[in-house]
Amino acid sequence: MNHTVQTFFTPAGTDRPPNYEMLKEEHEVATLGAPHNPAAPTSTVIHIRSETSVPDHVVWSLFNTLFMNSCCLGFIAFAYSVKSRDRKMVGDLTGAQAYASTAKCLNIRALILGIVMTILLIIIPILILQAYQ
Repeated sequence: MNHTVQTFFTPAGTDRPPNYEMLKEEHEVATLGAPHNPAAPTSTVIHIRSETSVPDHVVWSLFNTLFMNSCCLGFIAFAYSVKSRDRKMVGDLTGAQAYASTAKCLNIRALILGIVMTILLIIIPILILQAYQ
């Protein structure tokens, strides 16, 4: 609501305050505004789709499936990523987020396990060769 401050000055020659009835009418008009249409008000509902992007981690899962598929974690992560993408296409953002979260955890585990195994496969033969020399 828009509130305005109105200052009333009494004429210099009179000692009377402004007319109360006049102030009351002006306040009611300012508060109520213009007369409303007696017809029933109509309302419009606008549905705005939120463009919340749910990452499905398909590319990361595919990388882990092809290159670091230790214990088949990359393949399982790929399956969950595809399920997440399917849920997103249907419009189920909650289900898509749940599958994407599982795929992300599996991708992290597959990546860490793959890196550790790669490092061990490089270090162990070096240590064995040094032991025989």
